[in-house]
Amino acid sequence: MTAHDPSSYINRELSQLEFQSRVLALAESKTTPLLERVKFVAIVSQNLDEFYQVRVAGLIEHHVTGVGRRPADGMSPREQLDAIHEAGKKLIDRTDRLMNDELFPALENEGIHVTDYEELSDDDRAYLSTTFDEEIYPVLTPLAVDPSHPFPYISNLSLNLAVELERPGTSDTEFARVKVPGILARFIRIRDEERFVPLEQVIGAHLHRLFSGSKIVDHFFFRVTRNADIAVEEEEAKDLLEAMESVLRFRQRSATAVRLEIDGRMSDSILNLLATELGVSSANVFRRTTPLDLSGLWDIYNLTRPELKDDPWTPTTQPRIAERGDRPIDF
Repeated sequence: MTAHDPSSYINRELSQLEFQSRVLALAESKTTPLLERVKFVAIVSQNLDEFYQVRVAGLIEHHVTGVGRRPADGMSPREQLDAIHEAGKKLIDRTDRLMNDELFPALENEGIHVTDYEELSDDDRAYLSTTFDEEIYPVLTPLAVDPSHPFPYISNLSLNLAVELERPGTSDTEFARVKVPGILARFIRIRDEERFVPLEQVIGAHLHRLFSGSKIVDHFFFRVTRNADIAVEEEEAKDLLEAMESVLRFRQRSATAVRLEIDGRMSDSILNLLATELGVSSANVFRRTTPLDLSGLWDIYNLTRPELKDDPWTPTTQPRIAERGDRPIDF
């Protein structure tokens, strides 16, 4: 084994996913307080978002353009992408099983309910209908796709509803998209209780308000991750700030999609439409069995339930410093 032997090195990208696996293991540990376990799931979700936006996006560019050197471990961009797909899918499957089989039931046992809209009582639905009218409806912008309205741009990390519509007088279906507003809480609280419903489900239950006169055939949830890797030639840029702003403006409207997350019941026809319009390969489509964007679990972690969290860390002052007050210390 020598310094030039690829087997002497661990791939950087796979090493990052191994780290996320260790963070997820903290969420899987029953010795970790319940809300801390939820927090670690949120952290892994955020970290994977960043990983796909930057590291995976960069590898896809290298693979497509053929530009860039192989890392010391010798893996080509294609080999790395294939390995990332396998490792990433395992992480996501572990996360979904953990949430569905352990954490959501454990939260319910502690009186914290993350509930599907379909399971709510009529009184709860009436409450959420008022919430929809007053807080959600005013910030929604539905967009239909037809010959005069092309497929809309789906912004990075946005959560969306894909809606199948049937217009009056025809049996043909149309596609529409509703963006879930990022300014609203990820989980809608029912009254002042520790009961929550995913925001997108509340919107889905009131689609008839957005498309009056049309029949709602079905709706599904999806989330897109786009390339957020930034490459600026610092030596060639006369004004680095201006160059960065230019790159960010370009990325905002033209960054390629590198990951598509969909809910578990999305139809093949809608999936094919999204994958085609977004240019996402099947290897970068992830079908989830939990609500999309689990970074929103910070809303649950931030509940005032200290008995379900680690004891707060209290900083201490080194005794010699405390004794001398503001006088200089000779260590």
